[in-house]
Amino acid sequence: MLPKALVRSTRLPTSLGIHSRSFNSMRTLRSSPYHYPEGPRTNIPFNPLTRFFIVRYWAFMAVGFGAPFGIAVWQTCKNT
Repeated sequence: MLPKALVRSTRLPTSLGIHSRSFNSMRTLRSSPYHYPEGPRTNIPFNPLTRFFIVRYWAFMAVGFGAPFGIAVWQTCKNT
């Protein structure tokens, strides 16, 4: 029974005209409003070449890292 099922399953897709799919990639549409212009640093929403970028970057990282700790201290002090 198993060999018949195996033979039937291997012949079925080709006998019905169904072929296995292959992975293809499409070209991106250049006229799309959602496509960024080509080149480095064009797909990010900020400009890393500005004068104070590093200061703003580390301030953003410090706030993001310190916020949970600040909230925990606030909640602990509020309950005492």
